[in-house]
Amino acid sequence: MRKIVSTSKAPAAIGPYSQANIVGDLVFTSGQIPICPETGKLVDGGIEAQTKQVFQNIKAILEEAGSGLDKVIKTTCFLADMDDFATMNQIYGSYFAEGAYPSRSAFQVAKLPMGALIEIEVIAEK
Repeated sequence: MRKIVSTSKAPAAIGPYSQANIVGDLVFTSGQIPICPETGKLVDGGIEAQTKQVFQNIKAILEEAGSGLDKVIKTTCFLADMDDFATMNQIYGSYFAEGAYPSRSAFQVAKLPMGALIEIEVIAEK
C-alpha cells in the first residue's frame, strides 16, 4: 500500500507530483530544488545556499514520513553546472555520517525548474 507524504515545512509541489511516497518500508522523495517553503522562491547565494536549502527541504519531508537523513540509502543529484560539484559535494558530505554515506549518482543537466542550480531526490528507509 502506498502513502502520500505532504508537509508545509517543505515547498509545495509545483506540478502534478507528491513531495514523497511511502511504499512498504521505503520513502521515495520527489526531486527537491532550493525553494524556501515560506516564500515559494529560490534562495539566493549560489550553490552553497541552494544545496543547504535542498537538504532542509529533504529533511523536512523525511521527518514527515517518519524517516531522516540517517536513513537515506540512495541519492540522485542534478546540477546545472558540474563545475559546482566540488562545493556541492563538500556540503552534501556534512549531512551524512562518515562511513555511512548513501549510494549516489550525480549528473549535469541542461536546465532545472525555476532556474535552480541543483536538485536532489532520495530514497530512504522508514
